[in-house]
Amino acid sequence: MGRVDELWVILTVVTLAAIAGLIFVVGLLRGRGGQTKQLPQERAQAPQAPERTPPKANTYKTSAKIDTGGGVGTIDRPSTPTAPPPAQPPVDESAPPAPSEPEVVEAPPTPALEKPESARGRMVRLRERLSRSNTALGKALLSLLAGGKLDDEAWEDVEDTLLQADLGVEATTEIVDSLKQRVQVAGVPDEDEVRGWLHEELLKQVNPTMDRRIAATRIDGRPAVVLVVGVNGTGKTTTVGKLARVLVAEDKDVVLGAADTFRAAAADQLETWGDRVGVATVRSDREGADPAAVAFDAVKGGAETEADVVLVDTAGRLHNKSNLMDELGKIKRVIEKQSPIDEVLLVLDATTGQNGMRQAEVFSQAVDVTGIVLTKLDGTAKGGIVVAVQRALGVPVKLVGLGEGPDDLAPFDPAAFVDAVLD
Repeated sequence: MGRVDELWVILTVVTLAAIAGLIFVVGLLRGRGGQTKQLPQERAQAPQAPERTPPKANTYKTSAKIDTGGGVGTIDRPSTPTAPPPAQPPVDESAPPAPSEPEVVEAPPTPALEKPESARGRMVRLRERLSRSNTALGKALLSLLAGGKLDDEAWEDVEDTLLQADLGVEATTEIVDSLKQRVQVAGVPDEDEVRGWLHEELLKQVNPTMDRRIAATRIDGRPAVVLVVGVNGTGKTTTVGKLARVLVAEDKDVVLGAADTFRAAAADQLETWGDRVGVATVRSDREGADPAAVAFDAVKGGAETEADVVLVDTAGRLHNKSNLMDELGKIKRVIEKQSPIDEVLLVLDATTGQNGMRQAEVFSQAVDVTGIVLTKLDGTAKGGIVVAVQRALGVPVKLVGLGEGPDDLAPFDPAAFVDAVLD
């Protein structure tokens, strides 16, 4: 073979190798991209591939087993699709944030006001309690007088029984002298006759003719003013709260004055009593404030609100402390700069007996007591304190406490009291 022929062979081999390489590259490109790169003209003329429909949202497949007859196989079946979430509008970050809704806090329910029962006839309703505590007096007297023989020794026993019941010497002497005269005229009585005599004599000593009304009505266009005084431990603040209930039951408009500024809990206690029946309380937030100033403000507030009555509670004080009694006189004088005081109620513990008598005398000298409130009368057999304190001061017992309940303060009824003593 000549040289020319060798050149043709080499050229032919090179040409075939180039063609084979070109074919290889084209095939490789088709395998990667799925198609060859199109020219701009070709892309413009090429048909658009149809858009693929995306699967439904929240649709998924679960696998379940079925019997195909030839064995157990598996198929895929869609579960029940759920609804797609609602489309959210695009957020405009440039817009100011929407104002947040204020949190609504529900106010606690207002407690219903209590409606106190009427005070009319309350003494009769509570007669059983009184008769239980004073039964010793009535039974002892009936036993002595209806025993048959009334000699000097028997009459001395009658006197001792009456004195032990705290009737006092004068009242005891009057009762015994009257009973002796009746026996001399009628002879030795039976029990029913003795009971009748005792009822008449005791009722005379209790004196049903005394005016026992509480000043609780507007006078000359102003509220009535009631000042409540007493020693420590007699239940004075509680009595003021209970008296407010008595007056509310009579449809009176009441204002309370918390002038006991030395005992931290006194104003809170009084305010609680008032809140239960819808009665306003005038008080100072500062412990140890001037009690006369608080009393003055209470009376002023009652006048401005056109109340029927203002009840002023004062601090308990020992009757033998002259500085404290002078302060009580100051409270009275300050109140009277804007309004007369229509009632001064002295609260006494019925169980203190003759010690309560001394208290009554000192308080009466300081503030002109107009009425007595006897607390704890159901807890003593010495009911004669009613007679003794009235005789000593010349003022009536107007209210009596017969228990711990909120409505156990009763207007004093002389006939019901005597009946209870002799039951």
